[in-house]
Amino acid sequence: MQYIQVTFSFTAIEEYQQDLLIADLADIGFNTFEDTANGFIAFAAAGTYDEDQLKSLLEQYEGQFQYTYTVAEIAGKNWNEEWEKNFEPLIIADQCYVRATFHQSQPQYKYEIVIDPKMAFGTGHHQTTTMMIQYLLDADVADKTVLDMGCGTAILAILAAKKGAARLVAIDNDEVCYQSTIENAALNNIRNIEALCGSKEAIPEIAFDVILANINRNILLDQIPSYAAILKKQGNIFFSGFYESPDLDMIKAACEPFGIKYVDHKKIGDWVAAYFTK
Repeated sequence: MQYIQVTFSFTAIEEYQQDLLIADLADIGFNTFEDTANGFIAFAAAGTYDEDQLKSLLEQYEGQFQYTYTVAEIAGKNWNEEWEKNFEPLIIADQCYVRATFHQSQPQYKYEIVIDPKMAFGTGHHQTTTMMIQYLLDADVADKTVLDMGCGTAILAILAAKKGAARLVAIDNDEVCYQSTIENAALNNIRNIEALCGSKEAIPEIAFDVILANINRNILLDQIPSYAAILKKQGNIFFSGFYESPDLDMIKAACEPFGIKYVDHKKIGDWVAAYFTK
């Protein structure tokens, strides 16, 4: 498969600005990113790349930071080999050990999760995933029904399963993430995760005790009514993928009409994860 490689170089840029740009690029079809000394490289399948869409997106950032970029068409890479170069094991809260198949097992940790990320988001290394794992480690999910929305690699659903969740539904609108969810569940010997490819329309009409949604602010705001419809009374929602200001207040306001109340939030760098209950 042919890929489009867009190489960005920045004179000066804040980390949160680069994260926002990467998130926006992901929304228009870029699915793999590599850091460089001066910026990053974004990759998209040649068939999904739209030059006008890229230019329109970049116009939104005019004046915020200085950058240059180049576009090239390249042959497909061995993505698994690239991940092996860059994916280091991760330990969260001295309880959860996240590793790839090519790392040594560490059975001294309470929860060991094996992830083959391929091009799917969610190895635990991004601040948003780390905070969601922190929340999940403290949450009571035993014998409960859990929805993992925007599941990526399904790392959160897998951890919930290891903590004793009775039924799990993991949804992502990316086919790569859907396949990654199935494969990673098998790697971890998890058999009670139902993987679905789609968005809010794919949410089954069952009642959930816990919802995990690590996406981005605009998608969360659009999907909150759907979450409210399937969340049990006294059920919990854990959100991430956004910033403290103004995003958190916007999410609070969107939840309020549905009786979903803010409890608290965590922050790493500029990223936020928040806990709500119904």
